[in-house]
Order: sequence, then structure tokens, then C-alpha cells
Amino acid sequence: MGILKTFGLNPVLFGAQIVNFLIIFFILKKFLYKPILEILKKRQATIGESLKQAEETRLKLEKVVIEEKNILKNAQLQSKKIIEDARTESMEISRQMNAEAAKQSEKILAGAREQIVRDSAEAEKRLAVSTSKLAADFLKKALKDIVTTKNQEEIISGALKKIKK
Repeated sequence: MGILKTFGLNPVLFGAQIVNFLIIFFILKKFLYKPILEILKKRQATIGESLKQAEETRLKLEKVVIEEKNILKNAQLQSKKIIEDARTESMEISRQMNAEAAKQSEKILAGAREQIVRDSAEAEKRLAVSTSKLAADFLKKALKDIVTTKNQEEIISGALKKIKK
């Protein structure tokens, strides 16, 4: 006990302080510590659920990113195919148009040749008629004083027959 007096400890007060401490500890444990633990557990559960949802969302996002990349890759492949098909089709259309233009120009040339042949034949006929008339007029003038009118007509008609052959 000498030590207790040296340090200034009163055993009754010390016992009362221990009882007070235990009462306050019991009250705090019952009314404050348990509700705080429950709140912390709820928060921990909420945080765990949020982390779980965040992980699920991250996985879904990764899947969406992968799908997006696949869709973009497919779209690029399809666009390349469409462009290539369009090029091929345009080249085919160009080739067909060139062939059609060649046919049209050949047709026009053939028509022009036929027209030239017809025009030439018609010009030859007109030239033959003009030549015949000119020859007939020439013979009339040349034979006018030499033979009779009846003989002139016979000679001219015979000459025209020979010219027509």
C-alpha cells in the first residue's frame, strides 16, 4: 500500500473509476458501437455491391468495345467490297458503252456509205440523162442541115438507145 500512497492512488476512487468506465463502455458498446458497426457493415456491403456492379459494367464495356471493333471491321470490309463492286460495275458499264458507241458509229458509217452509194447512183443517172440530152441536142444541131426531120429522130433515138446501154 505504500506504493499506492506514493503515487497518490486512492483505491476507492480507482474502483469507482473502473465501475464508471465499465458502465460507459457497456452503454457505448450497446447504443453506439453496435449501430456504428451495422452502418459500417451496410456501407461495406453497399461498396462491395457497387464494386461488383462496376466490375460487371467494366466487363460489359469490354464486350461492347470488342463488338464495336468487330462491327467497324465488318463495315470496313463491306465498304471495301461495295467500292470494289462499284468499280467493277462502272468498268463493265464503260466497256458496254464503248462497245455500244462503236456499234453506233459503225451503223452511222454504214448508213453514210449507203447514202453515198445512193447519191452516187442518182448523180450518175442525172449525169447520164444530162449527157443524153446534151448528145441529142448536139446531134439535132449537127444533123439539122444534113438529114430530114424524120431521119433525125430515128438517128437520135438509135443513138440514145446505144448511150443507155
